[in-house]
Amino acid sequence: MDIKRSGSQPSGKGPSEYFTGVVRIDPLFQAPDPARVAGSSVTFEPGARTAWHTHPLGQTLIVTAGSGRAQRWGGPIEEIHPGDVIWFEPGEKHWHGAAPTTAMTTSPFRNGSTAGPLTGWNMSATNNTRADCGKRPCKRTRLNGITAHFSRCKISFIE
Repeated sequence: MDIKRSGSQPSGKGPSEYFTGVVRIDPLFQAPDPARVAGSSVTFEPGARTAWHTHPLGQTLIVTAGSGRAQRWGGPIEEIHPGDVIWFEPGEKHWHGAAPTTAMTTSPFRNGSTAGPLTGWNMSATNNTRADCGKRPCKRTRLNGITAHFSRCKISFIE
């Protein structure tokens, strides 16, 4: 048994490369092999949201507080509220975040593989488009022990 005590893991700021607005990420767990699930608590201040992204094995998103929005590629923007459970299919391009005037906290759970990234980031969170696509230099950064590799419009997490 492994107990992760509340407050024992540091919070992180959602990097501007794949979040817009103020976002706080509190890691909850990353299950050891052979399990493939990781979870966190993510708080989006009003108007903040993710960039378009995918998950190779899907994502379950549970809204725990506030009010927000989510959209899958080609679909309408949906309002989401506490208690709502959202499932994004494997590879389904989507974004999620707070409503314009209300903060939102979610518990996202991602399934992944030790052989690949848990999240593939596709486009900037700003206005759902990227005018500067292809003009950004590649770089690596670390967030809560996970390395993210940024290359043009795609961002991949590397262990």
